Amino acid sequence: MRAMSHPIADPESMGIDPVRLDLLLRRARHEVEGGRLPSCQVALARGGRLVAFETVGDASPQTRYVLQSAGRPLLAVTAWKALSDGLFALDDRVAGIVPEFDTNGKDAVTVRHVLTHTGGFPMAPLGFPRHRDRDERLAAFSKWRLDWEPGSKLAFHVTASAWVIRELIERTSGMLLRDYLREKIAAPLGLTVDIGPPVEEQRTVAPYVCTDAKTSEVEIDPWGPWYLSEPEVLAAGEPSHTGVATAGDMVMLFQGLYHSGIWSPEAVAEGTRAQVDMTLSGDFGGAGQRTRMGLFVTVGTGGGGANGAPGLTASPATFGHTGAPTQMSFCDPGSGVSFAFFTNGYPRAGYDRTQAGMNQIAVLGNLAFDCPVRD
Repeated sequence: MRAMSHPIADPESMGIDPVRLDLLLRRARHEVEGGRLPSCQVALARGGRLVAFETVGDASPQTRYVLQSAGRPLLAVTAWKALSDGLFALDDRVAGIVPEFDTNGKDAVTVRHVLTHTGGFPMAPLGFPRHRDRDERLAAFSKWRLDWEPGSKLAFHVTASAWVIRELIERTSGMLLRDYLREKIAAPLGLTVDIGPPVEEQRTVAPYVCTDAKTSEVEIDPWGPWYLSEPEVLAAGEPSHTGVATAGDMVMLFQGLYHSGIWSPEAVAEGTRAQVDMTLSGDFGGAGQRTRMGLFVTVGTGGGGANGAPGLTASPATFGHTGAPTQMSFCDPGSGVSFAFFTNGYPRAGYDRTQAGMNQIAVLGNLAFDCPVRD
């Protein structure tokens, strides 16, 4: 796997305050140098250029991280590319494209519902190893039932909506999701991003390291972040959590939305606007919080909370996602800044909801989006 080849621009030439950028990088380094994390990567970009990309600890610039939910933007922008290519439209019925989905009252579910987590089937079951087989996935689609009327509630569809998105892209493009991502997006942008890399291609993926116990003592939760520490499970490619990338990859992916011409401006605008503004329902990912959803990304600031941009210095138009354990990938179209922070240090619980962990998200986010030179 080749390394990302984007040169790093002079910060001041891109309107980035070098003092503020230094504060961000020093704070990220401290997470490793202070002993909290085994390694991390941090990156910042603006104006189509990479401004900063650092790897700290037991890793290299070529190291890719398992993105967990911070990789949802990777699947999101792939779906936006499909929208740009006219493969489907937001108000198309899923069942009109995937007939196997047309059961148990799901005929009203649209592509928009699936991309905004309002489809009504948030915990529809489809687990490893069954999800490796397409026939098994389609059989699961036919069995799924609605928990509520599509569009009436917002709840993170932990894995279910991502499988539907994958099928929509594969059925309309005639390409596997990984191939569509690679050929249409990653290769033109010079990125090493992937979804569900085969075991033989995981040599550059950072192994999970437990930060509060010996790794041998960690119990694998079939719904939790540690589940993806198994190479075979990662390779199975559950589309919303098995993305792998460097932090540099992710910030340049965001920049590509605005500077590459790969996506239509209309698809990017539609993907990044708040389609839904509701209180989050369900048992996963910040239930009870007011949440704004674009097309498979959260939109707006949240002061370091689970469902908004990390920090209060980003504009309300900022979009992206946080993810286990304290990872984040966001873009602020107002300032043009994109930012990513990845790590392979996981507590036993998978998510670092300690005060230190939440402070890390909020502080790094605040520093990142405060980097532009003030007028």
